[in-house]
Amino acid sequence: MSLSRRQFVKVFGLSAAALGSMGVLAGCSGEDAGNGSTSSESKVEAIKARGKLNCGVKQDVVGYGYLNTETGEYEGLEIDLCYQLAAAVLGTTYEEAKEQGLCEFTAVTPKTRGPLIDNDTLDVVVATYTITPEREEDWDFSEPYRTDSVGIMVMKNSGIESMADLDGKTIGVSQGSTTKDAILQMLEDEGIDATPEFSEYADYPTINSALESGNIDAFAMDRSTLNTYMNDQKEYVEPDIKFGTQEYGVATKKGSDLSDVVDETVTELIGNGWMDEEITTWLGESA
Repeated sequence: MSLSRRQFVKVFGLSAAALGSMGVLAGCSGEDAGNGSTSSESKVEAIKARGKLNCGVKQDVVGYGYLNTETGEYEGLEIDLCYQLAAAVLGTTYEEAKEQGLCEFTAVTPKTRGPLIDNDTLDVVVATYTITPEREEDWDFSEPYRTDSVGIMVMKNSGIESMADLDGKTIGVSQGSTTKDAILQMLEDEGIDATPEFSEYADYPTINSALESGNIDAFAMDRSTLNTYMNDQKEYVEPDIKFGTQEYGVATKKGSDLSDVVDETVTELIGNGWMDEEITTWLGESA
């Protein structure tokens, strides 16, 4: 019988935890790595006592997590997902969770999202967070609610028409993201003789500005998000080359009782079609 991601973690995570207590396991290094610690305290009860779910989200990704400067409110499919999670934990409806504002939002970056879970500032991170085996060692993840792939966008007058033309060019990527590795792997897999350089930025609008001002030659990130920066002066480089497929999941503290509630809620929202409706609403029919 095949195991789901959650079942796999439950079965094999116990062995890993036992080994970890003897000092056999070490946390993975890097800026995005957490301490892999588990908590015996009930996150669910803490949230109920507080009356709100503390959520880490993006504030600059249209369609996912975006802080509307005109309204002062966060909006996007991941914002709506946070309200669904709050409703599940606090025992109310999605509509009531939104109306009563039962989510407290904090903007996160690839550098801050993990540590803010570890120190209990955040209960969940719902921020285009790609699930990787390395990250699963440090945090729990729900079943993926969205699958995407990487795209590379350039200005139409750049002279870059193929992946090979990226040789020696500078590609802007987000700090702490998996995009750089995905591009390098794609070039290797496709047998393309190109060695681009990479420049990391703290947020997507800054990368887009760098592209438009000519400070970088290309802007790479997940396609559905990259689409929000597309206009008549820009285009994809060889869009038929699909690479860097990645799955987004909701991250929670390793071993917390909140993890199962989150996973069950996400699984239900996928199964009943709610997530598909959200993707269409916020990203369009072709997303």
